[in-house]
Amino acid sequence: MVAVVFASCSKKAIPPSTTELAPKKILAIEEIDFDYFQGRARTVLKDGTKEREVKAVIRVRKDSVIWMNFTVIGVQGGRVLINKDSITVISNVDKEYYVFDYVELSKRFNFEVNYGVIQSAFLGNLLMQRKEEDEIDQKSLTYLLKQTSGTVEVLNYISATTMKIQKVELKENNTHNSMTITYANFQPVSGKSFPYNAAISLLYKTSAGLLNTSVIFEYSKAEVGDKELKFPFSIPKKYDRR
Repeated sequence: MVAVVFASCSKKAIPPSTTELAPKKILAIEEIDFDYFQGRARTVLKDGTKEREVKAVIRVRKDSVIWMNFTVIGVQGGRVLINKDSITVISNVDKEYYVFDYVELSKRFNFEVNYGVIQSAFLGNLLMQRKEEDEIDQKSLTYLLKQTSGTVEVLNYISATTMKIQKVELKENNTHNSMTITYANFQPVSGKSFPYNAAISLLYKTSAGLLNTSVIFEYSKAEVGDKELKFPFSIPKKYDRR
């Protein structure tokens, strides 16, 4: 879901049976739970033929706000503030800012984009809540959790060994827009496994043609806790809204 922005907890793992399909009640996916999260990451954004690499400081207050501060070769390049109402992106390089609302983004991709979805994408948690009609298949050492939201099919690939989500695929049946999120390099963070590497790839159609946007995160630091963090954010008066 982070690619959408740029383009426009402990549960015990239960060993799987090698011959039987795992019932829903025992598919105990391990997810990160927290009050505050903070991390530092190398971030690479590819949008068409353009590529930009930045250093990012990321802070999250659970179910409230996601804040990112970007620097390019030691110079502040911009900030992003994601809350339950909107997404605001400031570019210090271009001296402009963008404001996105979730209704607009949801209509564009025929999938409900909200704060909770974006927060889950950051942490490697499920993007959608579990439903009774969800389907579960066992693929060798991987569980496949199939979910649907309107015309969008969501495929969650979960390691049968760690019970962590390794990949998520979203496919929109009418437009064939798609997004893939892959997680890797899991390391312990407060007793849970956190993906220090994440890659988001978004393929979608616009009036200008087919666009391919991707974002790569490579964390060098990640931690959770209950210590209150600050989220400084203001838009300079001379910046233009785009």
